[in-house]
Amino acid sequence: PTDSSNDIVEAARYLVGVGRADCTGPVAQVPLMGYANPEQVGGGLLSRLYSRAFIVADPEDSKRIVFVSADIGMVSQRVRLEVLKQLRSKYGELYRQDNVILSGTHTHSGPAGYFQYTLFWLTSKGLVRPALSSIVNGIVKSIDIAHENMKRGRLFINRGTVENSQINRSPFSYLENPESERSRYSSNTDKEMVLLKMVDEDGHELGLISWFAVHPVSMNNSNHLVNSDNVGYASYLFEQEKNKGMLPGEGSFVAAFASSNLGDVSPNTQGPFCANTGESCDNPQSSCPVGGAAMCMAKGPGKDMFESTRIIGQNIYLKAKELYEKASQEVTGPLSSAHQWVNMSNVSVELNATHTVKTCKPALGHSFAAGTIDGVGAFNFTQGSVEGDPFWDQIRDQLLGEPSNETKACHKPKPILFSTGEMSWPHPWHPDIVDVQIAAIGSLAILAVPGEFTTMSGRRLREAVKSEFDSHGTPGMNVVIAGLCNVYTHYITTFEEYQVQRYEAASTIYGPHTLSAYIQLYRGLAKAIALNATQDLPRGPEPPLFNITSVTLLPSLGTESAPAGKTFGDVLEEVRPVYRETEVAEVTFVGANPRVSAENATEHNFLMVERYSNTSSSWRAVLNDASWDTRFYWSKGSRGQSNATIEWHIAAGTEPGVYRLRYFGHYKKRVSLFRTVTVPFEGSSSAFRVT
Repeated sequence: PTDSSNDIVEAARYLVGVGRADCTGPVAQVPLMGYANPEQVGGGLLSRLYSRAFIVADPEDSKRIVFVSADIGMVSQRVRLEVLKQLRSKYGELYRQDNVILSGTHTHSGPAGYFQYTLFWLTSKGLVRPALSSIVNGIVKSIDIAHENMKRGRLFINRGTVENSQINRSPFSYLENPESERSRYSSNTDKEMVLLKMVDEDGHELGLISWFAVHPVSMNNSNHLVNSDNVGYASYLFEQEKNKGMLPGEGSFVAAFASSNLGDVSPNTQGPFCANTGESCDNPQSSCPVGGAAMCMAKGPGKDMFESTRIIGQNIYLKAKELYEKASQEVTGPLSSAHQWVNMSNVSVELNATHTVKTCKPALGHSFAAGTIDGVGAFNFTQGSVEGDPFWDQIRDQLLGEPSNETKACHKPKPILFSTGEMSWPHPWHPDIVDVQIAAIGSLAILAVPGEFTTMSGRRLREAVKSEFDSHGTPGMNVVIAGLCNVYTHYITTFEEYQVQRYEAASTIYGPHTLSAYIQLYRGLAKAIALNATQDLPRGPEPPLFNITSVTLLPSLGTESAPAGKTFGDVLEEVRPVYRETEVAEVTFVGANPRVSAENATEHNFLMVERYSNTSSSWRAVLNDASWDTRFYWSKGSRGQSNATIEWHIAAGTEPGVYRLRYFGHYKKRVSLFRTVTVPFEGSSSAFRVT
């Protein structure tokens, strides 16, 4: 940004490192995490999931901050505790619970099954070890890469407004907030993006973190392809632009599009319509005349969910690009981090000098089962979805338990559906011990929150923290909320929004004073940072790590077979000889369960688009399975057989020439009565021409 390189060397105030690693996990048979729909099970791959890590360190002392944004639904306590354990064994006391923030982007199209609390097992088919391990190992690997690539660098911050990318999906709840408060804001969503740009001391670009509040639910709950949704597409566009000539997922520039206070914010900007009649269902109940709430679904801006994902993702990317290019306000100053574990089911909040209220044991209200206009509820599994398995029957029976009078009174006016705080078999159903955490990088304060704050809840939290910094001699802080961090506790609405008990309020699990409790706690952290007294904060009660080996309803991986006269990787349906741009090249192979590949290799690439080069008389990879232009579908047949289909949606402007599609997989083969081996294989389509 400055003219002479001397100035830049002079000014490099931090050590900065960035890293990216795959965290995709099994793309088939595992339920996807987000819509709580047991029918929504993985059946292939649209785009890979990545963990993106950023480390900022003080060159003079050992102070460090780690921020990770991973393409997953949310960070679970299980993931967090396992990551911290690995970091401790690798780095000792360098990376700890106070200076490592783990945030999920909140995509609803990633594998589930990485939770230790029982509620999340219901729609995840239990604890799925391969999914958990992929996430934990991917996060740790991204931190390792950032750690190994630390160099002197500078940080710049910028902020701007993103248009046409969000609507408030509970506007009737938002309207419950005081008029005097609402009148201070021009919109019922936060349109501001905050962007942190990172360069090294020579001005070489390293990466960026963007925080923006929107649900990554452009892909709806009919989708079965693993992908990172709209914010993941924004990351992909930025990284493809900066890592020129590299395959997707490769290259040193790392662009994270992280979540924020997105609780009531949808990207489905056309709003809610009845799927059966096409009329609007933008009413307080989100309900249709025929079919009720189940028919009310929000529409994105595109002709289908794939196009909507690209439109919203591109909007976000273009604003980030503009803010990145113009970023000139440098971030300087000391690094610090504050963290506490808190028992959220029992916090006393002083509302004023005379009035003290308390949080509650966790519980979910009736509207939790209704879902939202982005994804209709699917919590009807009490009606025998796992009948006949005594273990799961016992779990289901607890759902029917009556809440205690104390819990009922505490949660008023919420009608309680599941009193999860009073269910403890085989493990507690919801967390009591929750992380609260702030990391400060000079004038930037990142509030790591354990869930989904609504628009107004986030505004109140940021404002309270900012005024706390102001009143303790640290004015002018840029306060940003990082969502879905460290442990998942569903939603956090304002007290007023809570009163009308729509989905977000029914999912505010610690009761009506949840937000007030968090505001009190985060004020305490901010004060400790401002007064340089973080070491005096009580650590709080350590969260439990339950001893779970693996409890899963996933089908076991049996041996597989190819049809008579065929072998794995053989073509069943061939490509056409010629395609034009914007058409779809498609080939189907004798396939094998993709879970075998996930369990065999941490980063398995299922497909390649290759172009024939006349000059070198050889095939060159132009796209892999991380590309948004390719789709990998897997479908299970009978008798251990399955098919794999690869689609290449040929983009406008694709270089004409000769291409082929290749497939890479693994199958399980029985070698003796007790032993199976995993055998890699590959297949290729015929060559075809793109004109």
